[in-house]
Amino acid sequence: MNTPSRTESIDPITTEVIRNKLEGIADEMELTLLRSSFSPIVKEGLDTSASLFTVNGETLAQACAIPVHLATLIPALRTMIEKYPIPGMREGDAYILNDPYCGGTHLPDIAVMTPVFHRGRVIALSATMTHHGDIGGYSPGSLPPNSTEIYQEGLRIPALKFRNAGEYNETLVAILRQNSRLPDTLMGDLNAQLAACTVGARRLQELADQYGDEFLMRVFEDLLDRSEIMTRQALRMIPSGTYRYVDYLDNDGIDLDKPVRIEVAVTVGEGAIEFDLTGTDSQLAGPLNCVPSGSQAAAYFAVRVLTDSTIPTNGGCFRPVTLKLPKGSLVNPEEPAPVNARTSTIKRIATSMVSALADALPDRVAAPAAGTLLVVAFAGRRANGERFIVGELIAGGSGAARDRDGVDAVDTDASNCMNLPAEALEMDAPLRLHRVALRRDSGGAGQYRGGLGVVREYEVLADGISFTHRGERHFSEAPGLNGGRAGVAAHSIILRADGREEVIPSKALTVLDKGDRVIVQTPGGGGYGDPTLRRHIAVDVANGKVSVQAAHELYGLR
Repeated sequence: MNTPSRTESIDPITTEVIRNKLEGIADEMELTLLRSSFSPIVKEGLDTSASLFTVNGETLAQACAIPVHLATLIPALRTMIEKYPIPGMREGDAYILNDPYCGGTHLPDIAVMTPVFHRGRVIALSATMTHHGDIGGYSPGSLPPNSTEIYQEGLRIPALKFRNAGEYNETLVAILRQNSRLPDTLMGDLNAQLAACTVGARRLQELADQYGDEFLMRVFEDLLDRSEIMTRQALRMIPSGTYRYVDYLDNDGIDLDKPVRIEVAVTVGEGAIEFDLTGTDSQLAGPLNCVPSGSQAAAYFAVRVLTDSTIPTNGGCFRPVTLKLPKGSLVNPEEPAPVNARTSTIKRIATSMVSALADALPDRVAAPAAGTLLVVAFAGRRANGERFIVGELIAGGSGAARDRDGVDAVDTDASNCMNLPAEALEMDAPLRLHRVALRRDSGGAGQYRGGLGVVREYEVLADGISFTHRGERHFSEAPGLNGGRAGVAAHSIILRADGREEVIPSKALTVLDKGDRVIVQTPGGGGYGDPTLRRHIAVDVANGKVSVQAAHELYGLR
């Protein structure tokens, strides 16, 4: 195929063809992860992501996956190439990292990266991140809601060479296996990550064969520059100024009665945007601390929400973004602060960053979503003595907008996961799922109603099951917008087999026995506009989404 010389301009049609091909490659990597992984949280919960990067560590293309992963891969990968520079890489090499204080995010999320060679030269980097079912620590699943230092949360992996010219680092493999309660699953998921990276490399090599690596790398830079220009143009459409927002997490998992303040000031002007989290609480005793990569992920997500969705997502979109993260705070903790529950914090930071612009961008910013992803984990042994760990990711409702209802039971705010189907859950653990339903009346009332949360009820079929519950929005609600009402707060209980009822105060780590039941109810999103103006309330009642009582009391139904 004839391609332009080094000095010729790049045909925009060819550029678009390559851009779409790159995004297709990233999505094929993601499908490889989902089809090859061992753990239910990946196969069914979709808690995994894939990206392509330039040799300088800028995002080139992303799979349709999890914004938190896709953004936190950026500092993780840069740490890898700082320690192992590109000129020293060989075909068949692979690198691994999970340490939050070395560019990672939290310990269960392991990043794997491989260089992409073409005719002896590294032309790009192929990377994945997967949430692993267990990486050690004092609670099964490596998500203790009451940890007080990172050493309690699992095995820390700095940037290391996982494979050297195709040969596994057997010493590292032995350490990984020895520190996981599910060593075969851990290695199965890591091999799925390597397979996905290999697919990405193979497809990029085919693209380089077609267009030439020099031309292809010129297109990479052109794509980044175009997205930067378009993002800066979109930011110039936002009225210049500083916008503020404050929200609160329930608690830090240790002091269950003390809310945690998140404050953000968003300054927009001259095609750039800055997120300043000065005023956010100091770092916490418990695990909701969020290292800078998490706040960066929230900021990158917010920028994509606030600008034009047709702009191709790559590293160029992130160039106009800066952050101020006070040292020793919730959003920039000092080692060895625990961080495993940072998802809750990232989601609330993302909500705050977007909500700060509600007055400036009323057509684009909806009412706040539930802003939480309830994590529950069950662990123990099956009847045959085999160990199991099963995690669930349960969403609430999204916020309503000025022209539409919120979405029921959907993951939002920089995350993009799914709950487990009953069949997958019951096949892997001695559990019975009795009820899965939308939570009536949980969406904030409004002219447009907030999305509903969900109800899930589990029965435990064996004794001695470890149970982790990491929730949010139990003591605060997603506020409404422009006269809309707040969504209903979360509520979870344990019904013991002997008749006792225990309310879960947002975070809990306990033991369940045969006959115990857990009922979780996730929060709803905020409503938008005056509820008495809603036209479809009778339909809501008929569909079971709003009770007759709420229709009368909140919506003025006569």
